[in-house]
Formats: sequence, C-alpha cells, structure tokens
Amino acid sequence: MPTKPAPIKKAAKKEPAKKEEKAPEPAPEPAPAEAAPAPAEAAPAEAPPAEPEAPAAPPAEEPAPPPPPPADEPTSVPLDLFVEDKNDTSVTIIWSQPEVVGPSGLDGYTIEICKDGTEDWKAANEDLQKSCRYVIKNQTTGDRLKIRVVAVNAGGRSPPVMLPEAVLVKEVADRPKVRLPRFLRQRYVANVGAKINLTIPFTGKPKPVVSWTKNGQPLDTKRVNIRSTERDSILFIRAAEREDSGVYEMCVKVEDFEDKASLTLQIVELPGPPASVKVVDTWGFNVSLEWTAPTDNGNTEITGYLIQKADKKTGDWFTVLEHYARMNATISDLIMGNTYKFRVFSENKCGISESATTAKEEAKIVKTGIDYKPPEYKEHDFSEPPKFTTALNDRATTVGYSTKLLCSVRGSPKPKVQWMKNQMIIGDDPKYRQICVQGICSLEIRRPGNFDGGVYSCKAMNDHGEATVSCKLEVKQPIIADADKK
Repeated sequence: MPTKPAPIKKAAKKEPAKKEEKAPEPAPEPAPAEAAPAPAEAAPAEAPPAEPEAPAAPPAEEPAPPPPPPADEPTSVPLDLFVEDKNDTSVTIIWSQPEVVGPSGLDGYTIEICKDGTEDWKAANEDLQKSCRYVIKNQTTGDRLKIRVVAVNAGGRSPPVMLPEAVLVKEVADRPKVRLPRFLRQRYVANVGAKINLTIPFTGKPKPVVSWTKNGQPLDTKRVNIRSTERDSILFIRAAEREDSGVYEMCVKVEDFEDKASLTLQIVELPGPPASVKVVDTWGFNVSLEWTAPTDNGNTEITGYLIQKADKKTGDWFTVLEHYARMNATISDLIMGNTYKFRVFSENKCGISESATTAKEEAKIVKTGIDYKPPEYKEHDFSEPPKFTTALNDRATTVGYSTKLLCSVRGSPKPKVQWMKNQMIIGDDPKYRQICVQGICSLEIRRPGNFDGGVYSCKAMNDHGEATVSCKLEVKQPIIADADKK
C-alpha cells in the first residue's frame, strides 16, 4: 500500500503543470515526499482515470524553458516621398517616416538612385540619413534619375518607397518679374552730393541675368555701381552729381523670358541768381522792378523769388517780398528823399540761390514841392438871443433867514443880466448879492424883512434880443414858541 500513492500524486498535479508551461514563470519546486500521504485517502476515488497518464508525470518535475526572444523585423515602407526642389546639379527630396517602426527602432535611411532606363541602383549617401530630407548633389544636368528611399534598422532594410516618375536634373524655370518699390514708381529726387542706394527686388528661376541701362545706353561703371543677388539688384552712387540724372532701366532675363522696369532719377541743387534785374519806373513813393529767370535752375523748376531793398545811407538789406512767383513787382511805402538799391534771389525746392542779382539803377524818391491849401469852410454862426434854460421858482422864507433865487440862461454873445423887484431895478443894493457864472444866475437876499417879499424878475439882454423870468417870494413871520404855549 505505501507504493501506490506516488502515481496518484503525480496525476493529481497534472493540471498545475500545464499551466506552468503556458506561463513564462519558472516551474514550481517538486512536492516533498512527506506530502504524498495527505491525498492518500482520496486516492481510491481518483485512481481509475489517473493510471493511463502516468507516463507524462516525469517532465513536470523540471522547470519549463523560457520562450525565445522575438526576432528583429525591418520597418514598414517610408511614406510620402516627393521632390522639394531641384536645380542644374542637385535634387532635394523629403519623405515621412514609416508607419510601423517596431521594437528595434529606426537607425536611418538609405537614398538610392539610378539613371532612367537602367537598374543600376547606387546609394547616394555614405552614412545613414537621420532626417527625412536629403539633397542629392553633384549630378549631371539633363540626366533623368529614379530615386527611392529605404529605412534601415537592426532587422534589415524596409521595402523601398520610390518616386513614380524619373526626375529631370534641371532648374525649374520661373518667369522673371521685377518688383519695383512704390516710391520708385515716380520721379526720385535727391540733392547733389547725396548717397544713392536703391534696392530693387525681383523673382525668377533659375537665377535671372540682370542688366542695367541709362537712357538706353550702358552704365558708366565709374559713376554707378550695380550689385545683384539671387533676389534683388542694388543701384549705388557714392556722391550723386547732376549728370547722374536720367531714366535707368533694369532688365531681368531667364532663358527666353524677360521683364523690365524703369526709374527716373533727378539730382537737383540750388539755382543760380536771376539773369538780370532792372528798375522800370519810379513815381511817388513806389518803384517798379522787372527781372529775368536764372540761366541755371538747379535741374528743377523755379518756385519763386526773394526781393530785398537797401537804403543807400545805411546799406542794410531788408526783405520786402518772398516766395514771389512773378517776375515783376511794385515796391511801395518808400521814404521820400532816400535812394534805394534792389536785388533778387532765385528759389527752387532745394532752397534760395547763394547769390543775388542787383539792379544797376538806383531809385531815388524825390522830394516834390507841396503847397498845402486848407479847405475853405463857411464859419458857423453861433449867435442867438438870450434864452432861459432854467426858470425861477416861487419860494417862501422866514424873516431873518437869508434865501437865494436861481436860474440859468444861454445866448451869444453873452447876455447881460439884470435883477428887478416889483419891476424896479435892484442895482447895487448891498442887501442883495448878484452872481452870474457860466450862465448860472443867482440872487441872494440877505436876512429878508417883512417888506422884502414881492415879485422878483431876472432879465437877460444881448444884441439879438432879451428874455425875462419871474417868481414870487413870500416872507413869513417866525413862529414864537411862548405864544403857542399860551
């Protein structure tokens, strides 16, 4: 009986052994011999199916070997190969990396070429190309090349990606075009001595041939320098002179195509003085001048003139007209008895001429005899008869209290005033004080008594008539306080 449990043990552990074969982990350690009697009681029930599999038990006692590592595989084919640019000696291609790279990664690319009509493929790069762009250089112009790219890694070469058609090694022709800047589309004006540095961009492929002319003739290379690149051409003059003015034409040419653009360069400077100045006429306080245009306008139009005068006594010049466009002028408000000289400057957009032309003639403002005849005016007759402008007013006064009568009178000649009381001339009575100043007449009655009341009159007389005004004076008795108490 002790010998039968061993096969049962082995049979009981058959399923765990299969699981261990599937898993990469090491097989479990073999069961100890002491554990065999534990399932002995259940052995009689499981013994019939376990006996036929007894021969498979020995391999389960040893650990299963680990699975072999996967073999390195090349990447999938690179993607999107096409030509980026080309010229007469090189072709530039770009592509995308393969969609499937694999665990081995990507070491680089090999670019292979062969002439159209052959299958003689040669690598264009000695070392693996890391980036997805490559320039195939040193090719013969006019050759047709077939191009393909292969990705390389530890698994080997990938399937190649190939251009659908052979590539002609030749510059792609692009019609030339001059891009003349906006400010050069109209006349370009510069001063004498200025530095001229004009850049005119252009396009075209292959590199256009650039040529320049001035007024239809070749440029004077001693005066004008031309520097051209693949994208623009520069016209340079170190110190401009007036003879550099003209129409410059730029021509760019690619094969049978060409384009032209012209620019007008105008070099200007200060003008010369007027050719002549003369005094045409002098009258009163005015002088008339005329002059002619300058022989040298500074290579630009004359915009005006500046006229100055100088008194012969002082010799100081003063501006009387500036920015004056006409060629004749009248100078006014001159001082009588003085002698004047005149000169004229020319003016253009650069400024005023450095020198002026002075008139040979002098203008003398002559003193002429002047007989002043004052106008005859009819003398106004201001004479008039006396007239009282303020009449006398009736008054009342108290005995012992002085009072004054007032009136005003006008007339020409000055009227004579006479005061009367009750139609009687007062005369020089010392009781009365008579005053008449500036037509204001007053009569002061000093401490009037009971008999000083009555009608007072003021009479004014002159050669043209007389006038009288009158008033009534009432003299009252003073009120006695004691009588009121009684």
